[in-house]
Amino acid sequence: MVLTLRYLSPMPQRRGARRRLTAADWAEAALDALRDEGSLSAIAIEPLAARLGATKGSFYWHFTNRDALIDAALAGWEARSTRELREAVSVGEREPAARGRELLRTMTGLAHRDPTELALLAEAGQPRVAAVLERVISRRLDALTALLRATLSLPEEEARHRALRVYCDQLGRAQLARAIPTVLPEAAHDEETCLDSAWHSLLGATAGEPQP
Repeated sequence: MVLTLRYLSPMPQRRGARRRLTAADWAEAALDALRDEGSLSAIAIEPLAARLGATKGSFYWHFTNRDALIDAALAGWEARSTRELREAVSVGEREPAARGRELLRTMTGLAHRDPTELALLAEAGQPRVAAVLERVISRRLDALTALLRATLSLPEEEARHRALRVYCDQLGRAQLARAIPTVLPEAAHDEETCLDSAWHSLLGATAGEPQP
């Protein structure tokens, strides 16, 4: 007896069938919740499942517990921050002022639009959060310090001091813009104006003076 084998094509996916969630989907949803609520307490399994239209079973397919999800979310934010910084630093063909503005835009400009870093700073008492913040911020300050030294031939200590001062100023401005926007002048809400001011501050100059 001869058996005839027929090739069976995969069953087509039903129209409207739900896409299988990935670990990255859950991690990004955790960051969304953190941004919305401003606290790690917003990262909870059942509310996230509802946000994603998923079940708790989907969560446990990817993560053993809530701590593992928080670690994945932090790792995702750190990787994205590092990638954006690398891209900003790599625009070496631009003049120093343009490179400096792009670097500042990456370091602090996003804080005016994306509250992730501000929310994480509020949770810096958590060791896992503090460790990630320290790595990300240190890389940013290193890059800005190196640019200042190359542009102005500043000593390491002076360049680092200027970088740190401007970084703190921009984060503080972003925090006020979100929390109590009425205390800031209108110009402080314009990103390009803020970047100009920050770059001049880094150079130790005032607006309107020649710059490299």
